[in-house]
Amino acid sequence: MSDVEERAVLRRFLLGLAEGMNAAGEAVDRIGDTVDAVARAYGQDDIDFVVLPTVIIVQVGGGEEGRVAIRSVRATFRFDQIAELYRLIEAARRAMVAPAEGIRRLNEIGAMNPRHGWLIRTLGHAILTTGLALLLAPTVEGAIVAFGLGAFVGLAKLVRSPTLQLVFPVFAAFACALCVFLLAEVIEIGDPIRLLIAPLATFLPGGVLTTATMELAAGQMIAGAARLVFGMVQLALLSFGILAAGTVVGVSSSTYVPLEPSSGLSWWVAPLGVVLFAIGNYLHFSSPPSTFGWVLLAIAVAYAGQAAGTVLVGATVSGFIGALAMTPVVLWIASLRRGAPSQLTFLPAFWILVPGAAGLVGLTEAVGTAAGLEDFATALTAVMSIALGVLIGTALYRVVHHGAEEIAQFHVDMPAVLQDEDAPLWTRLVPGTPRSFWGGGRRRRSRPVEVAGAVAETSARSSQAVES
Repeated sequence: MSDVEERAVLRRFLLGLAEGMNAAGEAVDRIGDTVDAVARAYGQDDIDFVVLPTVIIVQVGGGEEGRVAIRSVRATFRFDQIAELYRLIEAARRAMVAPAEGIRRLNEIGAMNPRHGWLIRTLGHAILTTGLALLLAPTVEGAIVAFGLGAFVGLAKLVRSPTLQLVFPVFAAFACALCVFLLAEVIEIGDPIRLLIAPLATFLPGGVLTTATMELAAGQMIAGAARLVFGMVQLALLSFGILAAGTVVGVSSSTYVPLEPSSGLSWWVAPLGVVLFAIGNYLHFSSPPSTFGWVLLAIAVAYAGQAAGTVLVGATVSGFIGALAMTPVVLWIASLRRGAPSQLTFLPAFWILVPGAAGLVGLTEAVGTAAGLEDFATALTAVMSIALGVLIGTALYRVVHHGAEEIAQFHVDMPAVLQDEDAPLWTRLVPGTPRSFWGGGRRRRSRPVEVAGAVAETSARSSQAVES
């Protein structure tokens, strides 16, 4: 295989890795770090890339000899696919897999069938919903209602239609709210608004909003702003479904105000809810068996940290303590040889911390009542506190295990045709300059440089990388 062909295969492989991490919901700055590390492992230091939530651009080769490839991202991975993806990434970090073989494995990951059948996955969603209901609205009647609604939503989510997936969150919110509001008139189910969070948990953009805040804090303004708008639109659609159901039933505005959480059940209800939530995640998202214990540990640490934060600093910023305690544990698990990828443990922990749930409650209050804007601002504060906890926890882990990162330097390379011109004699005496007697510069080519401009061509098929 010629050098040009090897570079083309490597471009495709790097694009595939970045696309897979995007499908796993990874932050764009971490995707960039990973792609850069893999490229260096294969001896490619002259690589540049742009990663956005839906588009990836990779250039391999420096100067006018570079080649650009573009890829659009539309897929979403399950937990079993995420686990296989990160196994491949770890092998690629050590250059233990050929780029062509890596592309083949990426295609196999994309075509993987779920580990469990439709019945088990539906049951898993119902169990997940029940566990979360025990944490949010702990009543026996509420748990039974949540189990039924969770089974309904889990079964409907099995339909693999991109068009239906756009409108299904609104339909699910409307149907669940309609059932809860009607049942609340005849059955004591506790707080109806908090109970609604349980069956809609997998639609909540808590992870999206937190990732957006982290990306904005990391300077990724385009990606962070795009995710933030996307998450807010998701919350608005879910809130619209709930309000539409309330209008049909004819509920009063006070119904949209969440009640103070109270439970007549025993102390073991909360630990039971955490375990059921972990089991539901394992079944519904087809997680590998070896990751269940790690997911349970991350969820337990996040919930315990949030509970401690509620006592120490109050409920509004309790997510900060939970995220601060959970993040080093998640990163430590990911660093273990038999651990679990961070995305498998981050996402369930985000749902336990409920930044998206808080935003949905606040937005529903803001629209459905006259005094909800303050609660919505409180919900946004909760999201920011969770993101801040993740940022500080990540920074502490990196400092302890990797030391301070090298300061980025601003540098612009001269075009290759200019670098090959004869340089002044004094520049040859300075180490590190082009054609220096001491080395470190570019070797002079034996023939004129052929200028091959890197041109990125777009294609009508968004799922195919176009190379020029």
